[in-house]
Amino acid sequence: MARRFSAARVRDAGRLFAALGDPTRLGLVFALGASGPESITALSQTADVSRQAVTKHLHVLADAGLVRGSRHGRECIWELVPNRLVDARTYLDRIDVLWDETLERLRDFVEDD
Repeated sequence: MARRFSAARVRDAGRLFAALGDPTRLGLVFALGASGPESITALSQTADVSRQAVTKHLHVLADAGLVRGSRHGRECIWELVPNRLVDARTYLDRIDVLWDETLERLRDFVEDD
């Protein structure tokens, strides 16, 4: 496993976690994960923000690859892209391994003295 993330991976992870870092957007991800594809109208009913704000949040999530929208008549139906959540888990797992290695080196250093 590579010890460092490439600049492109760091940018990707930053975009992904920034999108997930907002409580409203995270709530939309939870809602889409629990209910499946939904219209903005349905998503707005459970959100604590306006329909226009939900739309903006969905576009941020879409830019991060977490959701995608498709037109069905006059409505846009949004759905979760589960692979991006797998990417998030992968990033966290890699960070976990790096921290474990760092702590192991620290332990070895402290015990050698």
